[in-house]
Amino acid sequence: MSNTEISFIRSNIPKISQVSDGIIEMENSGIYTNYGPINQKFEKQLVEQMFNGVGQCVTVCNATIGLMMALKYATRHKDTRVARYVIMPSFTFAAAAHAALWAGFIPLFCDIDPDDWMASHESENELLRQYGEQVAAIFPYATFGNATDIARYTALEKQTGIPVVIDAAASLGAHDALGQGFGTGSPHAIVCSLHATKTMGIGEGGFIYANNPDMIEALRAMGNFGFGQIRHATMPGLNSKLPEIGALLALSGLERLESVVERKRRIEQMYYDLLPDFGFQHQRGARISYQFMPVRLPPRYAPYRHAILERMKEKRIGTSTYFSPHLHEQSYFAAHSKAGDLHATYALASSIVSLPLWHEMTPEMVRYVCQEFMNACHAADM
Repeated sequence: MSNTEISFIRSNIPKISQVSDGIIEMENSGIYTNYGPINQKFEKQLVEQMFNGVGQCVTVCNATIGLMMALKYATRHKDTRVARYVIMPSFTFAAAAHAALWAGFIPLFCDIDPDDWMASHESENELLRQYGEQVAAIFPYATFGNATDIARYTALEKQTGIPVVIDAAASLGAHDALGQGFGTGSPHAIVCSLHATKTMGIGEGGFIYANNPDMIEALRAMGNFGFGQIRHATMPGLNSKLPEIGALLALSGLERLESVVERKRRIEQMYYDLLPDFGFQHQRGARISYQFMPVRLPPRYAPYRHAILERMKEKRIGTSTYFSPHLHEQSYFAAHSKAGDLHATYALASSIVSLPLWHEMTPEMVRYVCQEFMNACHAADM
């Protein structure tokens, strides 16, 4: 294995050459966008296959736009002169904070739970107590596809009147504690990504799911320039429509999503077995659909993370550090946000390493990655 390059991520995008019949049908129809027949078929099949036929969804050209729209819709009744903040974790991807800012709000970063790496409920509650009516929305992240407690957020929304939008960018293929597709039946917008790096990618794309037909209908209109009536804008709008070719690739991807996720689960288990002395995310659901393997370095190795990653690079093994720096450590967000106590976030971000996990990895590859990772840690600590 020493001469083999093991990339960090390999995309799982259906080959365009394998959907040629669908392309011919699309060309014959003359419909290439505007929620066309292929898009409609994908939305229906997605809900049936991944959410047990419960709820509705609308596709978007990318998940960042989806997050912007969902936040805008959820806060439509808020006085933004008063309600200026969106509570969200700092341990997440930049797209989430950009979406909050583009939607007209100021990110208010909460801390994370040191076990499951999702937003700390205690930290959220403390910020709600401090900022009260200044909070426009609560914006949890289902970290790496972990199953955040939707019932808890539903109760919190009823208690406070503050709407919830759930960033579930990496959650397609993940299951909740009941074994259902994560988000099934949610009254809140669940925003998922179909980016090339995700378990089911199409290049660029995403969707918003909710068990709320009025919400999905409104979001569909928002994504079509706010046209609540024919050529008549009745609400804030932009153009978020997914092209038909993207929906065609997504339909193809759905056909093999389950087998891809199961292959990745076996690789995930190998990492647990081969790296028993390292830290892993506590899973709240029945299944996570990881796009890479997040690993926490023990305290003795954390100060040497850079040297460890450099050694892995020398061995031609791709690695990364999602999410380090976390958002409040990034200059733009630090200047345009507020934050509570982030001690758990800083601790995790300074010790996180992301290892390769893609569905075509062989057991030999995984064993090699783990052995070289342990070697790199031991060498750095000497």
